[in-house]
Amino acid sequence: MTLKLEDKWVWDFWFTQDGADTHIFYLQAPRDLPKEVMRHWHVSIGHAVSQDLVNWTVLPDALRPSPKTEDVWDNAATWTGSVFHHAGTWYLFYTGAKHQEKGLIQRIGAATSTNLIDWQKHPKNPLIVADPQWYEMLELDMWHDHAWRDPWIFELDGRFHAFITARANQGHKSARGVVAHATSDDLIQWEVGPPIAAPGEFGHMEVPQLVEINGRYYLIFCVGKNEYAETRRQRPGTKLVTGTHYMVSDQPFGPFRFLTDEFLLADEVGSTYAGKVIRDPNGNWVLMTSRAWTDDGGFIGEIADPMPLHVTPDGRLHIT
Repeated sequence: MTLKLEDKWVWDFWFTQDGADTHIFYLQAPRDLPKEVMRHWHVSIGHAVSQDLVNWTVLPDALRPSPKTEDVWDNAATWTGSVFHHAGTWYLFYTGAKHQEKGLIQRIGAATSTNLIDWQKHPKNPLIVADPQWYEMLELDMWHDHAWRDPWIFELDGRFHAFITARANQGHKSARGVVAHATSDDLIQWEVGPPIAAPGEFGHMEVPQLVEINGRYYLIFCVGKNEYAETRRQRPGTKLVTGTHYMVSDQPFGPFRFLTDEFLLADEVGSTYAGKVIRDPNGNWVLMTSRAWTDDGGFIGEIADPMPLHVTPDGRLHIT
């Protein structure tokens, strides 16, 4: 059963596991808005739970923007993030935008919980901000916003890591999309470093996820067909599609490479987006995506059921 809310559109989402329960958090906005594009500025973070990735029970909403009357970093939007558990506390990292800045500058902060239901925004927010040594700041002649969003948090070798949608501060404006990397010892103080995925192919690489499958590390991300680099557009045989793509490496921090120009799941209309890879209750790898656009340009706003994911001997991913 597709995760569909009768009164709200649903799009970007992320998971966390608590025993047999898979919790999903997602962006949502009222379906009765005058225009679909307004959903980004009427957003909150919803929450549901399942034991099979198919049948979902909706729980109380997790987070919403701060009041516009407060001069704070997230009073315009609370966008995509991830949830991480450490030392008895759940951390919901998310993207924030500020009304007083017309929502043009993105920053990353966190809320904490002991039960995955009641969330408190951290008093030191925002926690992760872009470093101009590595990343493009707000330059409206280069890009339509300051990209610093979609944090994917994980722990490896005793340190915490964040992969972030960002843009490099050099190169052609159409080709600056990277996945940024930040590290922390405590999930509160973060040090921003150089990107783990080099620019050159896309204008941005959204909703990144790192997953290890059969000893290989897959960097999952999403791109719209309007965000291809000019050099990619001019490459013979390039298909202009929107959806979920991936890169692969033998190490968790790269170097990452493309095994194919073919997307994992994409089409011309962008019927799916924001793909995430997860194991189902039987331990099998599956892909889940949002259901985005119809052939006639209507926005669907649901989350699709799991699709089986197959890995070929040479490491390529396929939906089966």
